[in-house]
Amino acid sequence: MTVRKPVKKLRSLPRLVAVINSRADLDSAIRLRTPLIITARHPQEGGANKLSIRHRRDLLSRFLHRARYVDVELRSAPALRSILKLAGSRNVRRIISYHNLKSTPSPQTLQTKARAAKSWGADIFKVATRTDTPAQLARLLDFMARKDVDLTVSIMGIGKLGAISRVLLAHCGSGLIYASLRQNHVEGQMSLEQLRAFGIG
Repeated sequence: MTVRKPVKKLRSLPRLVAVINSRADLDSAIRLRTPLIITARHPQEGGANKLSIRHRRDLLSRFLHRARYVDVELRSAPALRSILKLAGSRNVRRIISYHNLKSTPSPQTLQTKARAAKSWGADIFKVATRTDTPAQLARLLDFMARKDVDLTVSIMGIGKLGAISRVLLAHCGSGLIYASLRQNHVEGQMSLEQLRAFGIG
C-alpha cells in the first residue's frame, strides 16, 4: 500500500506530489489534513509484496475515506471497477495509471492507453516509463505535445534520464510531478527541494 501527499495545487490540481514511504510520514500527512492519493500497486507495475487483487481491493476500500485521489493501474481497472465506482460516488478523483519499468512505448500506444483511461472515468492519466535513452524521453515529450484526449496527464520518466524528464515534462504541462519526501526509492526521482530549485511547485 502506498500513499502520496499532494503538496501544492496548479489550477485545481496538486503540482508536486510527495511520495510517502513510512508510517511516520503518513501519520504526519493525516494530522496536517493534506489531500492524499492512495494506491495499491500491481506487482508488475512496481507494487511491493506481490499483493493479490483481493488484498489490494480491500486496502483501497479501507483507506478510500481518507483519500482525495485513488490511483488504479489501467490493467487493474476491470478487476477494481468496484473501487472506481465507489470513488466516483464519494467524490474521490480517479487517477488511471500506466507504468512500464522496462521501456517507453510509442506515442500512439500511449494515446490509445489515454483513451482507455478516460473510458474508465479517469480524471488524470498517469504515465511512468523507462527513460534511459534520449529516444525514450522523446516519446514521452511527443505524447505530451500531441495528446488528443481531453484529459489531464501526469507524465514522468524512470531511469537515467528520469530526473531531466520530470523537469521538462513539468514545464510542458504535466499535471502532477512526483518527488521523494525523504529517501528516494525510484531511479530518476528528484526530491521536493531539487524540483523547487528548478522553479517547480
